[in-house]
Amino acid sequence: MSDSTIDPRSLRTPPRRPLRLSWSDERVRGIVWQVLVVGLVGSIVWWLWSNTVHNLEVRRIATGFGFLTREAGLPIAEHVIDYSPTDTYFRALMVGLLNTLKVAIVGIILATILGTLIGIARLSKNWLLAKLAAVYVEVIRDLPLLLQLLFWYAILQGLPGPRQAIHPMEGVFLSNRGLKLPWIEWQDGHSYALLMLILGAVATWLYRRQALARQMRDGRPRPVWPVGLGLTLGLPLVVWAAAGAPWTVDWPALRGFNFQGGLNVSPEYFALLLGLVLYTAGFIAEIVRAGIQAVALGQWEAAQALGLRSGQVLKLIVLPQALRVIIPPMTSQYLNITKNSSLAVAIGYQDIVSIANTTLNQTGQAIEGIAIIMLVYLTISLSISLFMNWYNARIALVER
Repeated sequence: MSDSTIDPRSLRTPPRRPLRLSWSDERVRGIVWQVLVVGLVGSIVWWLWSNTVHNLEVRRIATGFGFLTREAGLPIAEHVIDYSPTDTYFRALMVGLLNTLKVAIVGIILATILGTLIGIARLSKNWLLAKLAAVYVEVIRDLPLLLQLLFWYAILQGLPGPRQAIHPMEGVFLSNRGLKLPWIEWQDGHSYALLMLILGAVATWLYRRQALARQMRDGRPRPVWPVGLGLTLGLPLVVWAAAGAPWTVDWPALRGFNFQGGLNVSPEYFALLLGLVLYTAGFIAEIVRAGIQAVALGQWEAAQALGLRSGQVLKLIVLPQALRVIIPPMTSQYLNITKNSSLAVAIGYQDIVSIANTTLNQTGQAIEGIAIIMLVYLTISLSISLFMNWYNARIALVER
């Protein structure tokens, strides 16, 4: 190594040249071009806005969001919260938003589980299992999603009626009216217990972080499961018992021409969820497969040399490292499954798009209706992106 030393003065940032009001100065040119572009975009936006307002005034079309407080008179077959046609348009749109979230959240969870299993199956040493997974991925990704939704909806509509419903097990019925499942008689006490379960899970996660931090300082491991069991199981049970909520199962039963009681999964929701999950799982499977293959082969060999089984190697060694490759493209699939849920209008499921379209047809305020749809999907997509970016930053390797 050379004994010569580097002059610290040579590492200093050179002084910035003063700004000269001359076209030859690249900074002046950059500022001028940016001002011109911003001015051009602003002029186009102002022209579009003024032209739209003028045309609406000429045609005497009402503007604004005052229609949200008027009675909707819109029947909605499936709703998470209480709703009747005498409610306002705002509540009708809230029902549509919750229906969209019900599809998106459940679809993301199920597609992640199914896609992960299929992605792992593609790498299986079992020839038949690997080939079946490969055929599934290739077929499902090459068919348009709308065609798949129509296919599953037609299949469900072709099922026998309630009197000849498919009855695979006690309390489960599948017919052209949908899927009927046993369910508990939900009361306020169950809602409080569910809230405590969520809070207990969060508290357990925080305690686990604190226990790991203390272990890193003094080297003494601290068991987490007793505290976690008490927070996630004991606390909800105490709240449930204190609230006096009964644990009564509501079994579906055939009465007349349809089933009464239990949990009903409508054919429209079932077909939409089934199509979205199966379609998106094909893409997630390829992401998971690529993430696992991105982990160096030496990691497998080192783990097997320690005597770990294949399942333990995958769970403890490979998948945690593969997540750093999987998470970024997985975010795009979560956004896709949320936006693709807007195809629900093709099979009659009343999501935010369907209800907003009916609203703008009844009120004639198309701009406001479309703006509401855009705002809903933009908010959901940004929320998913922020959460996934936070999680991706959390699991990223910290370089020194």
